[in-house]
Amino acid sequence: MIELLYWTTPNGHKIVIALEELGLPYRITPINISTGEQFKPSFLKVSPNNRIPAIIDHAPDDGGEPLAVFESGAILEYLADKTGKLLPQERRPRFEALQWLYWQMGGLGPMAGQAHHFLHYAPEDVAYAKDRYVKEANRLYGVLDRRLADRAFVGGDFSIADIAIYPWVRSHARHGQDLSEFPAIHRWYDAMGARTSVVRTYEIADTINKAPTVSKEAQSVLFGQTANSHAPRP
Repeated sequence: MIELLYWTTPNGHKIVIALEELGLPYRITPINISTGEQFKPSFLKVSPNNRIPAIIDHAPDDGGEPLAVFESGAILEYLADKTGKLLPQERRPRFEALQWLYWQMGGLGPMAGQAHHFLHYAPEDVAYAKDRYVKEANRLYGVLDRRLADRAFVGGDFSIADIAIYPWVRSHARHGQDLSEFPAIHRWYDAMGARTSVVRTYEIADTINKAPTVSKEAQSVLFGQTANSHAPRP
Protein backbone atom coordinates (compact mmCIF):
# COMPACT_ATOMS: atom_id res chain seq x y z
CA MET A 1 0.00 0.00 0.00
CA ILE A 2 1.26 3.44 -1.00
CA GLU A 3 0.12 6.33 1.17
CA LEU A 4 0.08 9.55 -0.82
CA LEU A 5 0.29 12.81 1.10
CA TYR A 6 -1.38 15.08 -1.41
CA TRP A 7 -3.00 18.33 -2.28
CA THR A 8 -4.52 19.43 -5.57
CA THR A 9 -1.52 21.01 -7.27
CA PRO A 10 0.23 20.04 -10.51
CA ASN A 11 2.93 18.25 -8.53
CA GLY A 12 0.34 16.38 -6.53
CA HIS A 13 -1.60 15.39 -9.64
CA LYS A 14 1.50 13.77 -11.14
CA ILE A 15 1.57 11.09 -8.48
CA VAL A 16 -2.12 10.25 -8.69
CA ILE A 17 -1.80 9.84 -12.48
CA ALA A 18 1.20 7.54 -12.00
CA LEU A 19 -0.51 5.43 -9.33
CA GLU A 20 -3.60 5.08 -11.50
CA GLU A 21 -1.48 4.11 -14.52
CA LEU A 22 0.51 1.58 -12.52
CA GLY A 23 -2.49 0.05 -10.78
CA LEU A 24 -0.76 0.17 -7.40
CA PRO A 25 -3.00 0.08 -4.32
CA TYR A 26 -2.89 3.48 -2.63
CA ARG A 27 -4.70 5.76 -0.28
CA ILE A 28 -4.67 9.53 -0.19
CA THR A 29 -4.01 11.54 2.95
CA PRO A 30 -4.99 15.14 2.11
CA ILE A 31 -2.54 17.80 3.28
CA ASN A 32 -4.33 21.12 3.01
CA ILE A 33 -1.49 23.48 2.16
CA SER A 34 -3.85 26.46 2.28
CA THR A 35 -4.30 26.05 6.03
CA GLY A 36 -0.71 25.19 6.88
CA GLU A 37 -0.96 21.43 7.33
CA GLN A 38 2.36 21.07 5.47
CA PHE A 39 4.10 22.57 8.52
CA LYS A 40 2.89 19.97 11.00
CA PRO A 41 5.74 17.95 12.56
CA SER A 42 4.19 14.69 11.38
CA PHE A 43 4.33 15.86 7.76
CA LEU A 44 7.81 17.35 8.09
CA LYS A 45 9.12 13.94 9.14
CA VAL A 46 8.14 12.69 5.68
CA SER A 47 8.76 15.85 3.64
CA PRO A 48 11.31 18.12 5.36
CA ASN A 49 10.94 20.72 2.61
CA ASN A 50 7.30 21.24 3.73
CA ARG A 51 6.01 20.67 0.21
CA ILE A 52 3.59 18.14 -1.20
CA PRO A 53 3.53 15.51 -2.56
CA ALA A 54 5.22 12.82 -0.54
CA ILE A 55 4.63 9.10 -0.26
CA ILE A 56 5.06 6.40 2.33
CA ASP A 57 5.52 2.93 0.88
CA HIS A 58 4.19 0.60 3.56
CA ALA A 59 5.44 -2.45 1.67
CA PRO A 60 8.89 -1.55 0.27
CA ASP A 61 10.68 -4.11 -1.84
CA ASP A 62 13.41 -4.66 0.77
CA GLY A 63 10.83 -5.85 3.27
CA GLY A 64 11.96 -3.28 5.81
CA GLU A 65 10.24 -0.44 7.60
CA PRO A 66 7.90 1.89 5.66
CA LEU A 67 9.89 4.03 3.24
CA ALA A 68 9.15 7.73 2.76
CA VAL A 69 9.98 9.67 -0.41
CA PHE A 70 9.46 13.38 -1.09
CA GLU A 71 9.90 15.46 -4.29
CA SER A 72 7.55 14.56 -7.12
CA GLY A 73 10.29 13.62 -9.60
CA ALA A 74 11.93 11.27 -7.11
CA ILE A 75 8.54 9.75 -6.30
CA LEU A 76 7.80 9.10 -9.97
CA GLU A 77 11.19 7.46 -10.45
CA TYR A 78 10.69 5.39 -7.29
CA LEU A 79 7.28 4.13 -8.40
CA ALA A 80 8.58 3.33 -11.88
CA ASP A 81 11.48 1.35 -10.46
CA LYS A 82 9.22 -0.42 -7.96
CA THR A 83 6.95 -1.70 -10.73
CA GLY A 84 9.33 -1.90 -13.68
CA LYS A 85 6.90 0.24 -15.68
CA LEU A 86 6.78 3.75 -17.20
CA LEU A 87 10.58 4.02 -17.31
CA PRO A 88 12.80 1.83 -19.51
CA GLN A 89 15.54 -0.21 -17.87
CA GLU A 90 17.95 0.07 -20.82
CA ARG A 91 20.37 2.97 -20.39
CA ARG A 92 19.69 4.97 -23.57
CA PRO A 93 15.86 5.00 -23.51
CA ARG A 94 15.90 5.38 -19.72
CA PHE A 95 17.83 8.63 -19.90
CA GLU A 96 15.80 9.72 -22.91
CA ALA A 97 12.85 9.83 -20.52
CA LEU A 98 14.69 10.98 -17.40
CA GLN A 99 16.17 14.06 -19.05
CA TRP A 100 12.64 15.29 -19.81
CA LEU A 101 11.49 14.50 -16.29
CA TYR A 102 14.32 16.67 -14.98
CA TRP A 103 13.54 19.32 -17.61
CA GLN A 104 10.08 19.63 -16.12
CA MET A 105 11.38 19.66 -12.55
CA GLY A 106 14.09 22.23 -13.18
CA GLY A 107 12.53 24.32 -15.95
CA LEU A 108 8.87 24.12 -16.87
CA GLY A 109 7.53 23.76 -13.33
CA PRO A 110 9.49 26.58 -11.69
CA MET A 111 9.17 29.02 -14.59
CA ALA A 112 5.48 28.37 -15.25
CA GLY A 113 4.90 28.57 -11.51
CA GLN A 114 6.50 32.00 -11.37
CA ALA A 115 4.45 33.18 -14.35
CA HIS A 116 1.33 31.93 -12.57
CA HIS A 117 2.30 33.72 -9.38
CA PHE A 118 3.08 37.10 -10.86
CA LEU A 119 0.06 37.02 -13.19
CA HIS A 120 -2.46 36.05 -10.51
CA TYR A 121 -1.18 36.34 -6.94
CA ALA A 122 1.49 39.02 -6.62
CA PRO A 123 0.19 41.85 -4.38
CA GLU A 124 1.82 44.37 -6.70
CA ASP A 125 1.66 44.57 -10.50
CA VAL A 126 5.29 43.90 -11.39
CA ALA A 127 5.39 44.29 -15.17
CA TYR A 128 9.00 43.14 -15.51
CA ALA A 129 8.37 39.92 -13.56
CA LYS A 130 5.24 39.09 -15.56
CA ASP A 131 7.02 39.69 -18.84
CA ARG A 132 10.11 37.75 -17.73
CA TYR A 133 8.33 34.60 -16.64
CA VAL A 134 5.62 34.53 -19.31
CA LYS A 135 8.33 34.78 -21.97
CA GLU A 136 10.43 32.08 -20.34
CA ALA A 137 7.39 29.81 -20.06
CA ASN A 138 6.73 30.50 -23.73
CA ARG A 139 10.30 29.53 -24.60
CA LEU A 140 9.90 26.26 -22.70
CA TYR A 141 6.60 25.52 -24.42
CA GLY A 142 8.46 26.00 -27.68
CA VAL A 143 11.11 23.49 -26.59
CA LEU A 144 8.39 20.96 -25.78
CA ASP A 145 6.52 21.62 -29.03
CA ARG A 146 9.61 20.94 -31.09
CA ARG A 147 10.29 17.77 -29.15
CA LEU A 148 6.77 16.47 -29.79
CA ALA A 149 6.70 17.43 -33.46
CA ASP A 150 7.78 13.97 -34.62
CA ARG A 151 6.80 11.69 -31.75
CA ALA A 152 3.75 10.81 -29.69
CA PHE A 153 5.42 11.15 -26.28
CA VAL A 154 8.36 13.13 -24.98
CA GLY A 155 10.58 10.15 -24.17
CA GLY A 156 9.58 7.99 -27.11
CA ASP A 157 7.17 5.67 -25.30
CA PHE A 158 4.69 6.93 -22.72
CA SER A 159 6.58 7.42 -19.46
CA ILE A 160 6.84 9.28 -16.19
CA ALA A 161 8.17 12.23 -18.20
CA ASP A 162 4.77 12.74 -19.84
CA ILE A 163 3.08 12.30 -16.46
CA ALA A 164 5.31 14.98 -14.93
CA ILE A 165 4.73 17.50 -17.71
CA TYR A 166 1.00 17.18 -18.32
CA PRO A 167 -0.37 18.73 -15.09
CA TRP A 168 1.70 21.85 -15.70
CA VAL A 169 0.61 22.20 -19.32
CA ARG A 170 -2.99 21.72 -18.19
CA SER A 171 -2.67 25.15 -16.54
CA HIS A 172 -1.32 26.79 -19.72
CA ALA A 173 -3.83 29.65 -19.70
CA ARG A 174 -2.77 30.56 -16.16
CA HIS A 175 0.81 30.80 -17.45
CA GLY A 176 -0.21 33.21 -20.21
CA GLN A 177 0.18 30.56 -22.93
CA ASP A 178 -2.09 29.73 -25.89
CA LEU A 179 -1.89 26.13 -27.07
CA SER A 180 -3.02 27.12 -30.56
CA GLU A 181 0.55 28.40 -30.99
CA PHE A 182 1.92 24.93 -30.23
CA PRO A 183 0.20 22.32 -32.43
CA ALA A 184 2.36 19.39 -31.36
CA ILE A 185 1.74 20.11 -27.68
CA HIS A 186 -1.96 20.53 -28.43
CA ARG A 187 -2.14 17.07 -30.01
CA TRP A 188 -0.23 15.49 -27.11
CA TYR A 189 -2.29 17.42 -24.55
CA ASP A 190 -5.57 16.14 -25.99
CA ALA A 191 -4.28 12.56 -26.04
CA MET A 192 -3.03 12.81 -22.47
CA GLY A 193 -6.26 14.34 -21.25
CA ALA A 194 -8.25 11.43 -22.66
CA ARG A 195 -6.30 8.80 -20.69
CA THR A 196 -8.37 7.06 -18.03
CA SER A 197 -5.72 7.74 -15.39
CA VAL A 198 -5.82 11.46 -16.09
CA VAL A 199 -9.62 11.68 -16.09
CA ARG A 200 -9.70 9.76 -12.82
CA THR A 201 -7.05 12.01 -11.24
CA TYR A 202 -9.01 15.20 -11.75
CA GLU A 203 -12.23 13.54 -10.61
CA ILE A 204 -10.46 12.63 -7.37
CA ALA A 205 -9.08 16.16 -7.05
CA ASP A 206 -12.58 17.61 -7.28
CA THR A 207 -13.70 15.52 -4.32
CA ILE A 208 -10.80 16.73 -2.16
CA ASN A 209 -10.61 20.43 -2.89
CA LYS A 210 -13.62 22.36 -4.09
CA ALA A 211 -12.04 25.80 -3.66
CA PRO A 212 -11.69 27.37 -7.13
CA THR A 213 -9.09 29.95 -6.10
CA VAL A 214 -6.53 30.59 -3.40
CA SER A 215 -7.98 32.92 -0.76
CA LYS A 216 -6.13 35.88 0.75
CA GLU A 217 -5.78 33.92 3.98
CA ALA A 218 -4.28 30.97 2.12
CA GLN A 219 -1.88 33.23 0.26
CA SER A 220 -0.47 34.41 3.59
CA VAL A 221 0.33 30.77 4.41
CA LEU A 222 1.60 29.77 0.96
CA PHE A 223 3.75 32.77 0.06
CA GLY A 224 6.55 34.60 1.81
CA GLN A 225 7.74 31.94 4.24
CA THR A 226 11.32 32.13 5.48
CA ALA A 227 13.56 29.88 7.55
CA ASN A 228 12.29 31.67 10.66
CA SER A 229 8.62 31.69 9.75
CA HIS A 230 6.21 30.17 12.22
CA ALA A 231 3.42 28.85 10.05
CA PRO A 232 0.11 27.86 11.62
CA ARG A 233 -0.13 24.28 12.75
CA PRO A 234 -3.84 23.50 12.89
